[in-house]
Amino acid sequence: MNINEKIISRKTPPMDSARMVETIYGCKWSLTVYQLLSDGINRPGEMVRNVEGLTTKVLNVCLKKNIEFGILERISFNELPPRVEYHVTEFGRKFLTITEALEQLQQEIDQVK
Repeated sequence: MNINEKIISRKTPPMDSARMVETIYGCKWSLTVYQLLSDGINRPGEMVRNVEGLTTKVLNVCLKKNIEFGILERISFNELPPRVEYHVTEFGRKFLTITEALEQLQQEIDQVK
């Protein structure tokens, strides 16, 4: 081997971000939740009322995953009755650009078919 030759190591996928995308797309409700949030619907009860087939239990699991990834934040208000709202974080806005890019890529793929 020549001293001037470059040795390139095997490129590995970004494990955390790949797992995040896989988990979000694996949850059939996450993209719907993002749509609701973009439409200004950020309270859980209102989300459940606006989406046929979405239950409170499933929504809570979905929201929890998104909070753990840092995509969404939960804001609790010190009121009676208790009020909770969810909002997209700064990191979440960056992540949503990836989901939008994947959606555009899928549209291009669909046009070729």
